[in-house]
Amino acid sequence: MNYPEKIREQAEAILVRYPEGRERSALLPLLHLVQSHDGYVSDDGIAFCAEILDITKAQVQAVSTFYTMYKREPAGDWLVSVCTNTLCRAKGGQQVFDALSAELDVDHDQTTPDGKITLEHAECLAACDYAPVVTVNYEFFDDVDEDKALDLVRELKDGRRPIPSRGAPLCTLREISVQLAGFDEERTAGLEGNAQGDATLAGARLAAEAGITAPPSDPAAPLLAKTPEEAK
Repeated sequence: MNYPEKIREQAEAILVRYPEGRERSALLPLLHLVQSHDGYVSDDGIAFCAEILDITKAQVQAVSTFYTMYKREPAGDWLVSVCTNTLCRAKGGQQVFDALSAELDVDHDQTTPDGKITLEHAECLAACDYAPVVTVNYEFFDDVDEDKALDLVRELKDGRRPIPSRGAPLCTLREISVQLAGFDEERTAGLEGNAQGDATLAGARLAAEAGITAPPSDPAAPLLAKTPEEAK
């Protein structure tokens, strides 16, 4: 496991975030850390995490294969995720995926031969307001159709970084993995002051226009009531 000293220093910085006896909770950010170095969670990365946390490689591998954000095969610089869950699918998400699959000549969880782009189905991207949606390294491209999606991946193939609909500018999968491991990023918001997007804010805006507000909370009230009498 010939990881550079910087990776080992970052691993130690991750460990100290957790209280004594809970160090194993550091496994998730450690997996992001090794992915930032190797481009995926390699066998060496599995062994490194096991060594750092004093657990078995089988335990690390079980976690790394449970979560889809950890790639167990070399992934591209650009992870293109197409939501094909209920609402996105109803609005054309599967057609978007099929168009990208044909354009890139890859299927789910496969990477183009040049190593640039990995394509995947996504069960849900938590952005039903903007269906169908595509993310590139977890940054959103909203209200896509087949033509918009094709333009997006063609820009990526040409070495350009298209601007997401919301949030921060694009960075590579390795770069975003560093940030997901919990280290500071230098990116600035792509759309200043409106990272949430208009559709997400529509309900709050309409409530404000109607003068509807939530009732004030009582700081002395218990967070959980065990009986109806206690709730009064």
